[in-house]
Amino acid sequence: MKKIRKAGVLCHISSLPGKYGVGSLGEAYPFAAKLAKCGVKIWQILPLVQTGYCDSPYQSVACDSGNPYFIDLDELGKMGLLKRRELKSLRKRYKKSQEVDYAALYEERYATLRLAFSRFHFDDGDFRAFVKKGRFEDYALFMAAKTVYGGSFCDWEEPIKYRDADALERLRTEHHEEYLFWQFLQYVFWQQWEKLKAACRRLGVSVVGDIPLYVAYDSADVWAHPALFKLDEDLRPTKVAGVPPDYFSESGQLWGNPVYDWKAHREEHYAWWTNRLRRALSTYDLVRIDHFRGIDRYYEVDADAETAARGVWQEGPGAELFAALAPEERQSVIAEDLGVIDDGVRALLKKTGFPGMKVLLFAFDGDEENEYLPKNIGLNSVVYTGTHDNDTVKGYIDSLSAEEYILFRSRVAQALEEEGIITNLGSKGEGFPEAFVRLAFASKAALSVIPVQDLLALGNAARMNVPGTQGTNWKFMLKKQLSARTRARLKKMIKIYRR
Repeated sequence: MKKIRKAGVLCHISSLPGKYGVGSLGEAYPFAAKLAKCGVKIWQILPLVQTGYCDSPYQSVACDSGNPYFIDLDELGKMGLLKRRELKSLRKRYKKSQEVDYAALYEERYATLRLAFSRFHFDDGDFRAFVKKGRFEDYALFMAAKTVYGGSFCDWEEPIKYRDADALERLRTEHHEEYLFWQFLQYVFWQQWEKLKAACRRLGVSVVGDIPLYVAYDSADVWAHPALFKLDEDLRPTKVAGVPPDYFSESGQLWGNPVYDWKAHREEHYAWWTNRLRRALSTYDLVRIDHFRGIDRYYEVDADAETAARGVWQEGPGAELFAALAPEERQSVIAEDLGVIDDGVRALLKKTGFPGMKVLLFAFDGDEENEYLPKNIGLNSVVYTGTHDNDTVKGYIDSLSAEEYILFRSRVAQALEEEGIITNLGSKGEGFPEAFVRLAFASKAALSVIPVQDLLALGNAARMNVPGTQGTNWKFMLKKQLSARTRARLKKMIKIYRR
């Protein structure tokens, strides 16, 4: 990443104010335009993938897929695939939506997309070329098999489960329209995405995408490449990923993703991973690798464990994983180096040259050597007020006891003074979100990224994710695009701190 001071905003596509129940690529155009007018150069999003288990963008049916929920339905209308009255009915259905209702979306959206597909001429030359290219072959077969057999791939009949060539051909031919439906979704999604990315570039806004370290077990990725994961002969995981007890969870986090067989990856010179990284680098302008520490050492837990409390640290691939990347590709990578960080992770960061993350909400524990304190943040860093996984600034302030608040306030006030920032924290802490934005912008970090929730001073009701919990996450949705007042304040701060 080039070391030019820039300001960024973190807001996932799903969180944009969607008139069809969820943010879409259509709503992204005015959002990107508003960012550009403020002087924001970076827009960070979460993984674009089709979500699976618990609607998490970190648990996908295919790591390179695009989420069909994000397809702009109005654009399908312009293509003649959806009618005005159908779109009007959908807008009315979601008119009062305050957050993303994934259950309702699952029932409605695929039915709507199937209706659009029924009107699509799938002998179209561009579409045929897209299918022939084969990028989403495994995905389309996997999703077609999901429709036909249901459940997880490990429970399918053996010829399909173990990917017998004749069985796959029968699946493709006997359920050809189903197979083409899933190809169609990716065809439309990626056409829309490329148009959006081009528009962002014209605005001078670069997109930071997110690539999870692990993939979901019940995915096209594991089904198509079982030898690259720690599975038994029945293709069930023997070891799964997680993290030990930490800030987010007293019993650790049991993610359940199958861990990689890094020996098998090494034997194929990390081809699968290199291809994955390069596809991500072609999809986004910059790529954040989630759970970067797992590349140095990773935490694995027995697949039948109930919590992540008793796991074992294992050696990861280290810098070997990036050996095939060109220098210019390496400059487009950000490392999410949060969690249990040791000398091995620090050495890996230094060797790769990737900028790490600094989170201001983790800074004020009283330790003057805390690496997240503004005064300790270096140029080769990306500073955040918070991330999608923790409290909003306002939410954190609201959670403090009276004694904790007094202590926290004094530490933040000291940091503001050290940075020469004059701002009012408020009698009840209402000024903290802006103070944190100013601290992030004033820091030496090359890039400062503000979650949209902190930009708007929202509380924990707007929190994106609570690690270790299910059923209430990923639902946050803006009620409207950024207001003129918010944009003016953001533009002014960007100018003051020369971002």
